[in-house]
Amino acid sequence: MGLVEQFNDYRSAMNKQILDSDNLLIKRIFNLDTNAYAPGALDIRTKELIGLTCSLVLRCDDCVKYHLGKCKEVGFKTEEVQEAMGVATLIGGTIVIPHLRRAFEYWNALQAS
Repeated sequence: MGLVEQFNDYRSAMNKQILDSDNLLIKRIFNLDTNAYAPGALDIRTKELIGLTCSLVLRCDDCVKYHLGKCKEVGFKTEEVQEAMGVATLIGGTIVIPHLRRAFEYWNALQAS
């Protein structure tokens, strides 16, 4: 199983377990997250790029993978994603570089799938 499939399968299975717990607070958090990325004053593409760059600065590999997948879905080109990740690395500093490596690896896997 490839890197992308492994991440997506795990994420889906665990999200199902979490939502099946029927915890109102958790459901509200998930709903807020979903609604934050709906079209509004900013379009979905812009919001996904913001999500990607913030996730890199915060060094959340799972979030980076999720937003890279969404960036692919909404049609970003490799050059656009790499430029955004460059800005995120500048803002976050050199501590972001290990996460940048994994982000490049995952983006390449997405492109191959």
